[in-house]
Amino acid sequence: MLTNLLTIGLGHYLFVSGALFVMGLLGVLLRKNIIVILMSLELMLNAVNLAFVTFGYYLNDVNGAVITMFVIAVAAAEAAVGLALVVTLYKNFKELNIRFFEHLKG
Repeated sequence: MLTNLLTIGLGHYLFVSGALFVMGLLGVLLRKNIIVILMSLELMLNAVNLAFVTFGYYLNDVNGAVITMFVIAVAAAEAAVGLALVVTLYKNFKELNIRFFEHLKG
C-alpha cells in the first residue's frame, strides 16, 4: 500500500509539464522585459520536452526522445537568434522594455 503512494506515474509528470508550460505562458504574456520573455519561451519548450519524453517512456517508443532532440535544436537556434536581437536592440535603443518597441510597428 505504501509503495503505491510513493510511485510517480504518468499523471505526475504531465502535471509538472503542464504547470511549467503555464508558468512560461504567463511569463510571456505578463512580463515586459525581453530577456524574461525569452526565458519563459525556453521554459515552455522544456515543458513540451518533458511531456514528449514522458509519453515516449510510458509507451515504450523512442519517437518521444527523437522529437525532443529536434525541439532542443529549435530552442538553441531560438536562443541564439533571440539573444542576437536583444543585444542589437539594446545597443541601438538602450532599452529592453517591450512596451518601448511598440512604436516600431509599421
